[in-house]
Amino acid sequence: MRRTARRAAAAALLATLLAGCGGHYRPVSDAPVRLGRPYVVRGVTYTPAADPSYDMLGYASWYGSESGNRTALGERFRAKWVTAAHPTLPLPSYVEVTALDTGRVILLRVNDRGPFARDRLIDLSRGAAELLGVRARGHVAVRVRVVEPPERDRARLRRGKAAAPRPDVSPEVAANLRAQLDSGLRAIGR
Repeated sequence: MRRTARRAAAAALLATLLAGCGGHYRPVSDAPVRLGRPYVVRGVTYTPAADPSYDMLGYASWYGSESGNRTALGERFRAKWVTAAHPTLPLPSYVEVTALDTGRVILLRVNDRGPFARDRLIDLSRGAAELLGVRARGHVAVRVRVVEPPERDRARLRRGKAAAPRPDVSPEVAANLRAQLDSGLRAIGR
């Protein structure tokens, strides 16, 4: 019995210690905003920088199997939340993402680094991919634009909820953006 009691006490202590590991994640917050130093992934140097005029065309993919891992911002990654990874934007940042095939527009919070593939601008969480309507496709054409949303939308995203719906772009605007992407003009208005 004594041996069983010691094992139970050891198991309880281990469970308590493991439960405390969750405290190593940074709380979800918009402050402080972090840039970070330049870094190299697969021979490519990425230099984080604030760019309030960031407005780019490219491709997005999505990820979700890493749920529970730590993001580059130090927060716990939650696949169902409306978040994304970007290689250089400040952490956190808020961006409006438009799916060029459908014209659907969503607001999301960037809290991680990536993607590190040559043709992709952003990696969406599974929740963001579902909200944008692109989860069934692994790789989609998008417009990514830095925005300053109202605090109520920021607060919803910090709690893992979707921001207020944004109006879709018209089929003509989506087609124009797609044509720009196809012709190699990646920066809008530059």
